[in-house]
Amino acid sequence: MDTPRTRPRAPRSPAPRPVFEPITTVAIDAVSPSDRGFTLTGQGADRTEYRLDMRFDLPLDPRTRTVLAELLSQSDLTISRRGNRNS
Repeated sequence: MDTPRTRPRAPRSPAPRPVFEPITTVAIDAVSPSDRGFTLTGQGADRTEYRLDMRFDLPLDPRTRTVLAELLSQSDLTISRRGNRNS
C-alpha cells in the first residue's frame, strides 16, 4: 500500500516576545468586593500604595466570590510595563 510521503517541517522560530520590565511587586493587604469583581489594595516594594480594580464579565455566585477573595488576599502582584527597545 502506498502512503503519501511528507517532508518534515522545519521548526519555526517563535515570534519575538515583547520585553516587559518589572515596575514593582505589590503585597495584597485587602480585597473588597466591588460591582462585578474586586478591589485589591496593597503596598509595593517601592513603599507606594497601589489599587487594582478587577471586573468580570459574568456574575459571581457567593461561593466563587468568597474563594476568589481568599485566594487574591494571599497573593502578590508584579506590575510590569513594556520596555524601551531603543535602549
